[in-house]
Amino acid sequence: MVTQSLNSEDRMDTQDKPGCCPSADKDPALSAAPLEVPAGAGPRPETAQIPGGTALVGTDRPQIAVDGEGPLRRAKLAPFEIGVTAVTNAEFAAFIDATGYVTEAERFGWSFVFWDQVPESVGATQAVVEVQWWRRVDGAIWSAPNGPGTEAACLPDHPVVHVSWNDARAYARWVGGRLPSEAEWEHAARGGQADVRFPWGDLEPDDIDTTPCNIWQGAFPDHNTQRDGYAATAPARSFEPNAYGLYNMAGNVWEWTADAYKVRSLKREVKERLKGMRGYRLSKGGSFLCHRSYCYRYRIAARSGNSPDSTTTHQGFRVVWPAGAKGLRAVS
Repeated sequence: MVTQSLNSEDRMDTQDKPGCCPSADKDPALSAAPLEVPAGAGPRPETAQIPGGTALVGTDRPQIAVDGEGPLRRAKLAPFEIGVTAVTNAEFAAFIDATGYVTEAERFGWSFVFWDQVPESVGATQAVVEVQWWRRVDGAIWSAPNGPGTEAACLPDHPVVHVSWNDARAYARWVGGRLPSEAEWEHAARGGQADVRFPWGDLEPDDIDTTPCNIWQGAFPDHNTQRDGYAATAPARSFEPNAYGLYNMAGNVWEWTADAYKVRSLKREVKERLKGMRGYRLSKGGSFLCHRSYCYRYRIAARSGNSPDSTTTHQGFRVVWPAGAKGLRAVS
């Protein structure tokens, strides 16, 4: 593994940044048309049925207000179905095998990997200036998540990573679905509860005897105690599901949504920051790299934005469909 000591001032989440995910500045000419795959040709993963009605979105107790977490608002939703888990490596591999789709990270030739996951055998990579613990790794793709020689085939039940928003849309089209809206995602994550911080309620993960999610434990970014049992992604069905039967709606991997990343704010500094984020897409849920002292974004209302061609070692997605599909597990 790469070894490096990071300065304490690099560890602070000043909460004036858009999130804890590095954004790619890639050549738009290399982006492929993501929807050039047969619609509805692929098998659906297992889903849960989510009731419609009035959904709560956001919160009146924001922790990172600059991200646009508040205020608490209400949205009217039709019933829908959502993947019980984030899309797994095995499911994504079936998509690649059936369609020949080439992901954006494969076309660009590189992706972002967290610094302590880069094997020595992968060789020199460059640090991301804005977020010092990220490395640009040549050959890091969905099937080799930490670079050449690190095969995702060994982790078939883990969530697929290094998938862009465009890649996620392509897979969703193949299985006849789409990415969820922010309102749908939060409604599903709450599991029928009201304005709670987490899918299990309001208690912080460290205050629960049985670890409820895969996040960073210890001193970020140098030391992870791995109290939850994982240094990186966990299997997609790890930990207890929420009341709707959904796994890992907090932590493990960020999940793309269909929505643009927008923040309602009249503050000049927020408007200035958003100028560089035009076209960004919204992700929810946080990841295995989130920690309360830095990226406190494993809460339901938390948000992050990134360019639609960005790919990282902690970015995944799940899919939604209209309600009423046959042969799917219903959750009351």
